[in-house]
Amino acid sequence: MLTYPEQSLTDHLEAQSSRHAVVIGSGFGGLASAIRLSAKGYKVTVLEKLDGPGGRAYVFNDSGFIFDSGPTIVTAPWLLDELWELCGREVRQDIDLRSLPLFYDVRFDDGSVFTLSGDHNAMRAEISKFSPEDVKNFENFMTQSQKIYEYGFEELANVSFDRLSTMLKAVPKILSLGGYRTVYSMVSKYIKHPKLRIALSLHPLLIGGNPFSVTAMYCLINYLENKWGVHFVMGGTGNLVHALVSLLQRNNGQIRYDSEVTSINVENGKAKGVTLHSGEQIDADVVVCNADAAWTYQNLLGASPRKRWTRGKLKRTRYSMGVFVWYFGTQCKYPDVPHHSMILGPRYKELLKDIFWRKRLSGDFSLYLHRPTATDASMAPDGCDTFYALVPVPHLDAGIDWEALGPEFRDRIQARLESTVLPGLSENIVCSHYVTPKDFEIRYNSYKGAGFGPEPVIWQSAWFRAHNRSEEVNNLYLVGASTHPGAGIPGVLTSARVVTEGIPHACELV
Repeated sequence: MLTYPEQSLTDHLEAQSSRHAVVIGSGFGGLASAIRLSAKGYKVTVLEKLDGPGGRAYVFNDSGFIFDSGPTIVTAPWLLDELWELCGREVRQDIDLRSLPLFYDVRFDDGSVFTLSGDHNAMRAEISKFSPEDVKNFENFMTQSQKIYEYGFEELANVSFDRLSTMLKAVPKILSLGGYRTVYSMVSKYIKHPKLRIALSLHPLLIGGNPFSVTAMYCLINYLENKWGVHFVMGGTGNLVHALVSLLQRNNGQIRYDSEVTSINVENGKAKGVTLHSGEQIDADVVVCNADAAWTYQNLLGASPRKRWTRGKLKRTRYSMGVFVWYFGTQCKYPDVPHHSMILGPRYKELLKDIFWRKRLSGDFSLYLHRPTATDASMAPDGCDTFYALVPVPHLDAGIDWEALGPEFRDRIQARLESTVLPGLSENIVCSHYVTPKDFEIRYNSYKGAGFGPEPVIWQSAWFRAHNRSEEVNNLYLVGASTHPGAGIPGVLTSARVVTEGIPHACELV
């Protein structure tokens, strides 16, 4: 415990309150880090490039339709409880978080549907519809998924992999859990039916990974959802973003919009603050960057020398896929369409090869369809529905001219939806816009337009991923999807915890 002479206590408290932390970006990682730092005694300023908070979780409003631009699925709600408890409040005071009884419908190209839920008996029945012999196999798979979750998420995700020795200590356990396998390989070890193998291995796509490449440690997502459920914030994910902003402001944190950071200022190997596009310089004792890690090292550190994340290293890294997202509202309702749907095309493995390896846009595609009005009618005008359709596509290394191809690709998505789950769609659309990987690059500073940073293959996870405490510059910390432990709201919120646990309390800097 730190003690101070009585005569210096006032000076100490004034110095503590003057310790300044700058957070670049107001995505979930940035906001969570800012809240945690404010609880540690820092004066906190969040700088956001856009005109509102959320980063990739920004909210669009159009003619009474509310569109969450990014994350739509909330799991591990206890991570939110932690943030609110730090500020002396409870989550339920500020947001209405609803557990969904059904997680997703997986609709195969032949029209058959597999429904995932947290109901054990319902899942047994769903498995049995396709393959009665796989019911016991599924239970064995979930037992293995639980073991992976308990080590991979409850332990490793909370470890700061600053040292190679930390990784080396973890390797034997990772190997014993089958981490050398891919997600699809692990699922196939237990499950025999081809459609069930697909339905139970889709999860890595939610965090930018190819199920045929990503380490089987990400099978933890299957158990994570089963344990904690799939949740939705009434009013949309944007309501969660604004609640986090309010929580920060109650703790005397500041957020500034239209404040693009163009460089992180470095003196004698230490981050000392940032420079904005306007030319304004802001000094800081600590800088936390919620921007894409590759973008940060490529663009924000200027001539500062690199030890590890050289331009060559960044280019050699394998990045996640890009996404094409079409937001649209309809003047009618589609009551038979669930909140979350995966609508699959005729190919699985070969389609993913096209996206991740061949870097080409296929004639067929699969998509995720989000209908929030299935749970919350307030997200559209009366009698209407709000949707977004997200299609995995190659990132910008594919060389696709999205400005030219975008309208045609949107039309292909519309035709696919109209022929499957949204009959009469073309006659009922009342608002529409889309974003492409190029928009991700421009709007969100996503390197190569990749939606989730480096692909979470085993040699790009944990110690091999961008460290939460920068290897390049002291007093610089990285948070968010492109850093350890990875993408998805649980991963990003956990990265904020790892980051801030590595930063001393403001009083310890005095």
